[in-house]
Amino acid sequence: MEDRCERDAKEYTRKHCPTAIDENTVIDSLVFERATHTIHYYYKLTGVADEEQALKDVDAVNVLKQGLKNATAVKVYKDAKYRFAYTYRSSKDPKKILLDVVFTEKDY
Repeated sequence: MEDRCERDAKEYTRKHCPTAIDENTVIDSLVFERATHTIHYYYKLTGVADEEQALKDVDAVNVLKQGLKNATAVKVYKDAKYRFAYTYRSSKDPKKILLDVVFTEKDY
Protein backbone atom coordinates (compact mmCIF):
# COMPACT_ATOMS: atom_id res chain seq x y z
CA MET A 1 0.00 0.00 0.00
CA GLU A 2 2.83 2.41 0.84
CA ASP A 3 4.51 1.93 -2.52
CA ARG A 4 1.22 2.52 -4.32
CA CYS A 5 0.52 5.69 -2.35
CA GLU A 6 4.00 7.06 -2.96
CA ARG A 7 3.79 6.25 -6.67
CA ASP A 8 0.30 7.80 -6.96
CA ALA A 9 1.41 11.00 -5.21
CA LYS A 10 4.48 11.40 -7.43
CA GLU A 11 2.45 10.69 -10.56
CA TYR A 12 -0.27 13.17 -9.56
CA THR A 13 2.33 15.87 -8.91
CA ARG A 14 4.12 15.17 -12.20
CA LYS A 15 0.92 15.25 -14.26
CA HIS A 16 -1.17 17.87 -12.50
CA CYS A 17 0.96 20.30 -10.51
CA PRO A 18 0.88 23.17 -10.36
CA THR A 19 -2.82 23.46 -11.20
CA ALA A 20 -5.34 26.16 -10.35
CA ILE A 21 -8.17 24.76 -8.24
CA ASP A 22 -10.03 28.06 -8.37
CA GLU A 23 -9.11 31.70 -8.96
CA ASN A 24 -7.27 31.94 -5.62
CA THR A 25 -5.93 28.42 -5.01
CA VAL A 26 -3.16 26.48 -6.75
CA ILE A 27 -2.12 22.94 -5.81
CA ASP A 28 1.68 22.82 -5.90
CA SER A 29 2.28 19.18 -5.03
CA LEU A 30 1.06 16.01 -3.41
CA VAL A 31 3.55 14.10 -1.26
CA PHE A 32 3.36 10.80 0.61
CA GLU A 33 5.27 10.88 3.88
CA ARG A 34 6.00 7.20 4.42
CA ALA A 35 7.27 7.47 8.02
CA THR A 36 3.95 8.86 9.27
CA HIS A 37 1.62 7.45 6.57
CA THR A 38 0.59 10.99 5.70
CA ILE A 39 -0.75 12.14 2.35
CA HIS A 40 0.28 15.80 2.23
CA TYR A 41 -1.32 18.35 -0.08
CA TYR A 42 0.60 21.60 -0.65
CA TYR A 43 -1.27 24.66 -1.91
CA LYS A 44 -0.51 28.28 -2.69
CA LEU A 45 -3.10 31.01 -2.13
CA THR A 46 -3.37 34.22 -4.14
CA GLY A 47 -5.51 37.33 -4.25
CA VAL A 48 -8.18 37.79 -1.58
CA ALA A 49 -7.50 34.31 -0.15
CA ASP A 50 -3.84 35.16 0.54
CA GLU A 51 -4.54 36.14 4.16
CA GLU A 52 -4.95 34.13 7.35
CA GLN A 53 -8.22 35.88 8.13
CA ALA A 54 -9.73 34.74 4.83
CA LEU A 55 -9.17 31.11 5.85
CA LYS A 56 -10.76 31.75 9.24
CA ASP A 57 -13.72 33.51 7.64
CA VAL A 58 -14.55 30.45 5.52
CA ASP A 59 -13.81 28.03 8.39
CA ALA A 60 -11.21 26.30 6.22
CA VAL A 61 -10.33 23.58 8.74
CA ASN A 62 -13.92 22.33 8.95
CA VAL A 63 -14.42 22.65 5.19
CA LEU A 64 -11.32 20.50 4.62
CA LYS A 65 -12.46 17.98 7.24
CA GLN A 66 -15.92 17.65 5.67
CA GLY A 67 -14.39 17.30 2.22
CA LEU A 68 -12.16 14.51 3.48
CA LYS A 69 -15.08 12.75 5.17
CA ASN A 70 -16.99 12.80 1.88
CA ALA A 71 -14.04 11.94 -0.39
CA THR A 72 -14.45 8.56 -2.03
CA ALA A 73 -11.28 8.84 -4.14
CA VAL A 74 -9.10 8.29 -1.06
CA LYS A 75 -11.28 5.64 0.60
CA VAL A 76 -8.59 2.96 0.38
CA TYR A 77 -6.21 5.23 2.30
CA LYS A 78 -8.83 6.21 4.85
CA ASP A 79 -9.58 2.50 5.41
CA ALA A 80 -5.85 2.02 6.05
CA LYS A 81 -6.00 4.87 8.62
CA TYR A 82 -3.62 7.13 6.75
CA ARG A 83 -3.25 10.75 7.81
CA PHE A 84 -4.07 13.68 5.53
CA ALA A 85 -2.20 16.99 5.78
CA TYR A 86 -2.96 20.28 4.09
CA THR A 87 -0.49 23.15 3.92
CA TYR A 88 -1.47 26.50 2.42
CA ARG A 89 1.26 29.04 1.70
CA SER A 90 1.07 32.67 0.71
CA SER A 91 1.98 33.48 -2.88
CA LYS A 92 3.05 36.98 -1.76
CA ASP A 93 5.41 35.48 0.83
CA PRO A 94 6.08 31.78 0.00
CA LYS A 95 7.80 31.23 3.36
CA LYS A 96 4.59 32.18 5.17
CA ILE A 97 2.28 29.30 6.03
CA LEU A 98 -1.31 30.47 6.21
CA LEU A 99 -2.76 27.12 7.30
CA ASP A 100 -1.22 23.80 8.25
CA VAL A 101 -3.56 21.04 9.42
CA VAL A 102 -3.36 17.26 9.78
CA PHE A 103 -6.37 14.94 9.98
CA THR A 104 -6.21 11.43 11.42
CA GLU A 105 -8.72 8.59 11.32
CA LYS A 106 -10.60 10.07 14.29
CA ASP A 107 -11.36 13.13 12.14
CA TYR A 108 -12.87 11.33 9.17
